[in-house]
Amino acid sequence: METIIKLLNIRKVYRAGEVDVPALKDVTVDIQKGTFVSFVGPSGSGKTTLLNIIGALDTPTKGTVTVADTNIGLLNSKERAMFRGENLGFIFQDFNLMPVFTVFENIEYPLIMVKKTPKERRKEIVHSLLSKVNMLDQKDKFPDQLSGGQKQRVAVARALTTSPRIVLADEPTANLDHESAYMVINLMKKLRDESGVTFIFSTHDTKIVGEVDIIHTLEDGIIQKSEEVKYG
Repeated sequence: METIIKLLNIRKVYRAGEVDVPALKDVTVDIQKGTFVSFVGPSGSGKTTLLNIIGALDTPTKGTVTVADTNIGLLNSKERAMFRGENLGFIFQDFNLMPVFTVFENIEYPLIMVKKTPKERRKEIVHSLLSKVNMLDQKDKFPDQLSGGQKQRVAVARALTTSPRIVLADEPTANLDHESAYMVINLMKKLRDESGVTFIFSTHDTKIVGEVDIIHTLEDGIIQKSEEVKYG
């Protein structure tokens, strides 16, 4: 399988007053294209920091981060922003939908801001994604008119608008009930199977952990173990 993410000796240290606080300690891991991967561990273990580094939202103190054939440590801030727009999608625990935008407008937004897509093509893409997440009949509603599960389905659709190679999801089911969580997980797996997108999760949620291909367990900024999930 093709390696789409390669982290080599990643170390991240934050400065808190006069004290250095290590968040990641020499993390080395490869992630293959089209896989469903989860980083798990207690709060403070470094999961979100690792996702932010993969997502070019943060930079390591030391080490090499290669994502989609690009050494993102060599990019400046403007280049990192362009790289994110062209290669990455993000899904957040609290959905991050814009309350003054309709469902349609929330999904359309990256096509305006990132891809500069013509209006008719934007409409085609958004309608297609709304159909895939079974939200076409909700396109004119605002986020406060939706359930948690519906909001997260909109967030999944928005993450896919720019046809990313990788989607990073930070605790994407934490605010969902059991049924909605499984609906969102199954939706993401279906989209992965259809498009070959690599999904990477940071989570405590056993529902996600039970559905992924690879689990990397983090503790105190170190990957303690990596295991392939066997089904059946």
